[in-house]
Amino acid sequence: MTTTDVAQFPAETNTKGEFVRQQYSIRDRITADGSSGYAVEPGRYHLYVSLACPWAHRSVIVRSLLGLEDAISMSVVDPVRDERGWAFRDGPGYSKDPVNGFAFLSEAYLITDPGYTGRYTVPCIWDRQQKRLVSNNYPDFTINFETEWTALHKPGAPDLYPVELRDEIDAVNAMVYEDVNNGVYKSGFAATQEAYETAVDALFARLDWIEARLARHRFLVGSNITEADIRLFTTLVRFDAVYHGHFKCNIRRLIDYPNLWGYARDLYQHPGFGETVNFDHIKRHYYMTHDALNPTHIVPKGPMIDWNTPHGRG
Repeated sequence: MTTTDVAQFPAETNTKGEFVRQQYSIRDRITADGSSGYAVEPGRYHLYVSLACPWAHRSVIVRSLLGLEDAISMSVVDPVRDERGWAFRDGPGYSKDPVNGFAFLSEAYLITDPGYTGRYTVPCIWDRQQKRLVSNNYPDFTINFETEWTALHKPGAPDLYPVELRDEIDAVNAMVYEDVNNGVYKSGFAATQEAYETAVDALFARLDWIEARLARHRFLVGSNITEADIRLFTTLVRFDAVYHGHFKCNIRRLIDYPNLWGYARDLYQHPGFGETVNFDHIKRHYYMTHDALNPTHIVPKGPMIDWNTPHGRG
């Protein structure tokens, strides 16, 4: 049996059995001055997301924190994905496509690029004017909202990417992405024991590093919530519910880390965070979508964790 025979995504599994995430090929940008060909305009763009997906969740949180809900419309796909990709259906917390009437997200990709052969991923941004996707390059979305959409931010919106902290934020983000955000996937989708152990050891080494950092600071960078906290939060909030068991990231639980667990609750209880979390979508997606990892599609009832207990990090 080869590694690709047991891999969840064979096209993204190398010869060592390591998960190597695909590059995102639709990479245009929306700019305040319109120099990119896509100008910031309220009502022009639509954000397709899954509430199960940590990469999409970042954009949902930033859109809320900055008050861009009226400027950028949004719709949510069915959390259960099959071989046809993300689908638009009516259900609790998700709906049919209100913009184009697509049945599947793949239709947006193939209209944009008829030769597209990658996975049909969320989040992605649709341009109503040009009737095509602008981008599926999710790492750029939140920074774009923070830096190019400032004229449409709500009064008193936080500065999530302050100029004086950008170098440090970028450096922390790079480490957290490699070892934590993507690290849980490298653990879960590893097709060999060696690939799994390398990924899971790096994951918990980085969590230990963050735990120590949070013993000295309330937030990851600076004294206020920034882009770095949002990127870490969307992994932490899924950790005990799915990554610990489903992805075999089971050396420790989030709740075993005093500082990380308090920090995660601190963020969860902040407006714009907790109300964007949908544990039903999260658990149903992971346990009912990854056939190679959970062929029975049985969804665990637990864990029973109270995210609203006092965090003690004032």
